[in-house]
Amino acid sequence: MFRRLCPLLILATAALTSCGGETRNGPYVENYPTRAAPPHSDGIPSVAPPQVFGESAIVIDARSGKVLYAKNADTIRPVASTQKLLTALVVLDHGSLSDKVTIQQSDTACEPTKLYLRPGEVYTRGALTKALVVKSGNDVARALARDVGGSQEGFAALMNRKAASLGMRNSHFVNPNGLPAQGQYSTARDIAIAARNAYRSSTIRSWTNTQKYTFQFASGRTKVLENTNKVLKRLPYCDGMKTGTTNRAGRCLVSSGTLNGRSAIAVVLKSNSRHIWDDSEKLLRWALESPRR
Repeated sequence: MFRRLCPLLILATAALTSCGGETRNGPYVENYPTRAAPPHSDGIPSVAPPQVFGESAIVIDARSGKVLYAKNADTIRPVASTQKLLTALVVLDHGSLSDKVTIQQSDTACEPTKLYLRPGEVYTRGALTKALVVKSGNDVARALARDVGGSQEGFAALMNRKAASLGMRNSHFVNPNGLPAQGQYSTARDIAIAARNAYRSSTIRSWTNTQKYTFQFASGRTKVLENTNKVLKRLPYCDGMKTGTTNRAGRCLVSSGTLNGRSAIAVVLKSNSRHIWDDSEKLLRWALESPRR
């Protein structure tokens, strides 16, 4: 009798495992092939993360928000233009992207990088916000902030309200563009929270994935805006998100990617030109190409 039952027991055990029954090694077969990763698995990669030069970094699963890797992720520091992801979120919260924005002289009172918009020119919020995300124009940020918030200070209040609602607990914003300002700061973890929410917007995600964008000025003149995120060209599955650079913040980058049903977001802050692209690429590869536990 026992000999007749053994094959049946083996078959039953195999059927349970193939239908998702848990084994000692978890719900998936040990050493699950990387390229056949189960959709939306948010486990931590089973291999050690790469060494990162940037002073702060974090990698999260974009779907669940689970932290896969962190280095000084709660250290408060300037984050440069990476905070423009929050700027874009606030703009999308207030009115239609087809709303018209008339440029004022005060919008141009900022340092490069900028598009050199001229007073009296009229654009849609959508055209300006796409230019903001792709090319990071600081005058564009000021124009959107004034239009949406009534003033730079009014928009900063909206940014801080939005940040609080998202759970960004260690951030405070003073301007919409990330240029140095007293009392303005964030963390890698908080920027990852903003990036995850931006990533969930199909509109923002399509902008962050844009390598080149032909912007048309009110005069009819056009200019090709090239995305400064070099990882977009290095990794075929990279789909964003935002660069940032100031002397105090150093080189910063929020990068994202999707591969085999998984999506990840990597934030690297206070790096330099030599390491920022390599570190960000390595973190995305580690998060998306490695087998997970």
